[in-house]
Amino acid sequence: MSDSSSVFAHPHEQVVFCHDPASGLKAIIGLYSTALGPGLGGTRFYPYATEADALADVLALSQGMAYKNALAGLDLGGGKAVIIGDPQTDKSEALLRAYGRFVESIHGRYFTACDVGTFSPDMDVIARETSYVTGRTVEHGGAGDSSVLTAFGVYQGMRASAAHTWGDAALAGRMVGIAGVGKVGRHLVRHLVEEDAQVVVTDVDTAALEAITATHPSVRVVDSTQALVAEQLDVFAPCALGHALSDAVVAALSAQVVCGGANNQLAHDGTAKLLSEKGITYAPDYCVNAGGVIQVADELDPSGFSFERAQARATGIFDTTLAVLERAASEQVTTAEAADRQAEQRMRDVGRLRGIHLPA
Repeated sequence: MSDSSSVFAHPHEQVVFCHDPASGLKAIIGLYSTALGPGLGGTRFYPYATEADALADVLALSQGMAYKNALAGLDLGGGKAVIIGDPQTDKSEALLRAYGRFVESIHGRYFTACDVGTFSPDMDVIARETSYVTGRTVEHGGAGDSSVLTAFGVYQGMRASAAHTWGDAALAGRMVGIAGVGKVGRHLVRHLVEEDAQVVVTDVDTAALEAITATHPSVRVVDSTQALVAEQLDVFAPCALGHALSDAVVAALSAQVVCGGANNQLAHDGTAKLLSEKGITYAPDYCVNAGGVIQVADELDPSGFSFERAQARATGIFDTTLAVLERAASEQVTTAEAADRQAEQRMRDVGRLRGIHLPA
């Protein structure tokens, strides 16, 4: 295992390795920071090539959740989990319930939710072993599919990016390329089509593409991300897995705005600078894709989940994104650095209040 994948090479508070041989469970829970509250983040079920890859992913994702939750104004820290395996063949009731028992063992320092490879019905199964679950089905009082407000938040971030770049938040007539039309991308397509944007998409899943074109005949399909990037785009929206913004992609992009739902889009730390030098407005992913965590976090409200309240809060992603873009311009830093500064400032300013003793 390389040093970069070492737990101690990252400033995480806690990393929990979960193993139940009988069910086949191999999972890792990462807690980056609980300065603002218990960590909240989804559980990714994915067939990682190596355990080192799984560890590296959970460390990056949990840190991203800390920044996302802080920037979204939530009183929640950053946590994430990964389950190693193929969700199509390895997922079972026993495995999910074993995982739930490990979540319970952390005693509320981490709340789980859906992510790639996990869905609301899975959260209902996990909830049979732990109370620290969000993103449950509507039938069980939960928020249901969190990708609904994730896409809505990305749409708000895209409008804010358009306002910053072109002086007008309207996306009508703009050419928007979406890489990935799964959970989030398909809802984003709907918002854009309803505003009369021109939409071109790609995905490795032909069924997902067929579903999009059946619902939205005006949407055009290309056969690869490379072909999508080569299109004359106004906006590029990465909505699949991370590290979509490689040096080659940035070099080929004609789009003036990058705003998508995928986590950890930058291939390396220097990518944000490359985007800036090319004059591309990059809306930091954890800023604009926070609608989903806002949605599932609303389940923790003592009054119960309210979609309307969560959507109203997710509308604020427009203002948050605009503030980040304006801060970047004012402080002459990349938008990624501006978003980090804004999140870190809130973690410091609000997190320090926990040092003020309150009697039980």
